[in-house]
Amino acid sequence: MYQDKTLTCADCGQEFAFSSSEQQFYADRQFSEPRRCPSCRASRKAARGSGGSYAGGGSSYSSGGGYTGGSIGSYGGGYSGGGYSGGGYSGGGSRAPREMFTATCSSCGREAKVPFRPTSGKPVYCNECFASRRG
Repeated sequence: MYQDKTLTCADCGQEFAFSSSEQQFYADRQFSEPRRCPSCRASRKAARGSGGSYAGGGSSYSSGGGYTGGSIGSYGGGYSGGGYSGGGYSGGGSRAPREMFTATCSSCGREAKVPFRPTSGKPVYCNECFASRRG
């Protein structure tokens, strides 16, 4: 089936082992072979997590991986590099406005705008009533 092989890191030039079990793991997920050794993958992942490697680095979507600037996710950085583990390209731009729905407050009867489609049988509160119930 698969046999251990030695690959050369694209960053530091050192050789590293690509075990048969890792090869099976990559093949099962249709990943290409890693281009970086485990230590270079770890340092790239740490740099990505600290928020400086691409636009929008401070957003909540950036730390999980997704678009890394040049190559896409785990194909460039290998499995342990994060890759498609979450998030996506955050781009740093503004979001589209959230769709709001109109409902009647279950407490005071005033009109309330909520960011979800109200369902029957579940109470909906205006901002003031919601805040007073929480606090």
